[in-house]
Amino acid sequence: MPDRMPPAIFLMGPTASGKTNIAVELVQSLPLEIISVDSALVYRGMDIGTAKPEPEILQRAPHHLIDVIDPMQAYSAAQFRDDALRLMAEITARGKAPLLVGGTMLYFRALQQGLGGLPEADADIRAELDREAAQIGWPGMHAKLAAIDPETAARLQPADSQRIQRALEVYRLTGQTMTALHRQQSLETLPYRLLKIALQPSDRAVLHARIAERFIAMMLGGLLEEVQGLLKKYPGLHPDMTSMRCVGYRQTLEYIAGNISEDEWKEQGIAATRQLAKRQLTWLRGMDDTLVLDCLSVDLHAQAGRIVREFLEGDGAG
Repeated sequence: MPDRMPPAIFLMGPTASGKTNIAVELVQSLPLEIISVDSALVYRGMDIGTAKPEPEILQRAPHHLIDVIDPMQAYSAAQFRDDALRLMAEITARGKAPLLVGGTMLYFRALQQGLGGLPEADADIRAELDREAAQIGWPGMHAKLAAIDPETAARLQPADSQRIQRALEVYRLTGQTMTALHRQQSLETLPYRLLKIALQPSDRAVLHARIAERFIAMMLGGLLEEVQGLLKKYPGLHPDMTSMRCVGYRQTLEYIAGNISEDEWKEQGIAATRQLAKRQLTWLRGMDDTLVLDCLSVDLHAQAGRIVREFLEGDGAG
């Protein structure tokens, strides 16, 4: 019975939406443990550019899945799903509820829906799709996708070449749409009763201002020195590695290499973070069964606390 499943909470939102502050407050007053859902926070030594919680915060509110690998290593959605499921079971066994907090929406989807059934990338088909895109443009490819898989197309921007290509590739490899395959995967139900909270800004301009302030603070707080230290510690690091593709790090590497000026470093870092936030919000709008809270609301913390408390009490009553 669904009401007999243990509770779990997803706290999702774009970068700079205040997820960490809310999670820390929740875990200090309710029987919860935090699991980080962030593809950048897994890396050791990448603290400033990832806005990793300060050590004193982590002492008060420990986060699982922070600092688990070195920047030379890769970490996949499949690895995250395995780690998160194991941790969720351990947290539940301790009589607490897992609070999954972050902005890596692919990880949230992998956890809830599974990853099985999607084929590996095919270089020949991708090259074929690239040739078609060169002729008709990615908006034209988006229209092709809309004709065969309108649900997936509706979630994607016409210029989102990477995801449009992947959806068309999957269809050509399997003869099935991404939507159909995801429905099959969703049969692999996550054995938890979920509360999914999405933090979204009522005014995008305010979020953009927060993003700009935060990136400038990172620059002033030692982001350059952090990346220089990583290059010294890991001589093999290069811009194409997964860790260095994280927002802020790629731009800092460009600055270190002398390819851009300090002003360009700042502008490109802010622009890339805003693009990340835009992608995160697009993912959130495509998610089902989410409770949306305005991340700019003055009583956001009180709202979140009340909702989570009622959810947990309802579970106990069941």
